[in-house]
Amino acid sequence: MAKRENDSFSIEDLMQSFIKENNLSKGMQKIKVEETWTKMMGPGVANNTTSVKLQNKTLIIQLKSSVLREELSYGKEKIIKLMNEELGSSVISKLMLV
Repeated sequence: MAKRENDSFSIEDLMQSFIKENNLSKGMQKIKVEETWTKMMGPGVANNTTSVKLQNKTLIIQLKSSVLREELSYGKEKIIKLMNEELGSSVISKLMLV
């Protein structure tokens, strides 16, 4: 009978290696950006957001309300900084409100 190895791995480590092996990191980043936007902006802004996209370090947010778009445009740099802090790396360099 073969000897059983007692190596144990955490689920997080296994998921990270699976994501790396299958080149899923960009897709996972996009999902995390969408979740972070909803979490950070709260239900009021999230309900008025129609789409959240990440393309080449540019976060593109499509909003229903032009008033909200104008209000958020004043704090673009702060939003970028807070989103990057929450994501743990410099994923976003530019924010477009559409």
